[in-house]
Amino acid sequence: MFLGTHTPRLDEKGRLFLPAKYRDELSGGLVITKGQERCLYVFPVPEFERVTEALRSAPVTAKAVRDYSRVFFASASDEVPDKQGRVTIPAGLRTYAGLSRECVVIGANTRLEIWDASAWAAYEAEQEQAFADLSEEVLPGVL
Repeated sequence: MFLGTHTPRLDEKGRLFLPAKYRDELSGGLVITKGQERCLYVFPVPEFERVTEALRSAPVTAKAVRDYSRVFFASASDEVPDKQGRVTIPAGLRTYAGLSRECVVIGANTRLEIWDASAWAAYEAEQEQAFADLSEEVLPGVL
């Protein structure tokens, strides 16, 4: 499970330090791909395989499934962190997420998300009040 908010910097070669607490879990490899709201999703390989299997079982006759799968898999990049815990973010993914030097990496349960710091600040400002004001269950019987 990935939790928390971290603020690494992107270096001039497009590399990002992964949060230290997750380096062991991700040391064997990970997959980075486009996510919603113009962030990047970072999956440990076993979780990416689970998502792949779920998409594989979705009906290929559904246009939304085809569209999502094409973008999701075409932009995916499998990476292995270096000895310092850095991972290279491919140029196309950096562009998609609008990544500048200042980044935010958030834990999002089964994945990490990489955001441009200003984009995350805007998203968080927009969503925090709605989260605080939520008056109905998001997951009935759970939250």
